[in-house]
Amino acid sequence: MKGFDFYNWDFFYWYVGLGVLLLTLLGMNISRLRISNKVANGDGGNLEIKKAIRAHGNAIEHVLPYGLAVLVLTHMRYESTVLGTLVFGFLSIRLLHVYSMVSSAFNLRRVSASTTYLFELAACVLIFNGIYQS
Repeated sequence: MKGFDFYNWDFFYWYVGLGVLLLTLLGMNISRLRISNKVANGDGGNLEIKKAIRAHGNAIEHVLPYGLAVLVLTHMRYESTVLGTLVFGFLSIRLLHVYSMVSSAFNLRRVSASTTYLFELAACVLIFNGIYQS
């Protein structure tokens, strides 16, 4: 944590914009599949819809809390390189995870899930480090 500049907030703004876009596209995919398969609610026993619903739910479970971590790290004035790596690295891994869930690529799913947890733990460690140093 050093030298604060207002450009660091740009990473948070990018995270929110891209995170909301990801969640919106996943939600739209569910609607598209429900319309094309004429399923009003739930998955209608359709495996493709079930995968899409799970991919959307899983993204919500990780994108929203990580956004809070990015907000805290931004407020703690971490350097742009740290924030950029955390934001774009995490979102890239989440895109891979979505692909792995929808396409049933199990090994990619395991790797992307594990990497997601590593990013989340790294953010927690940095937050605790920032608390300790203040």
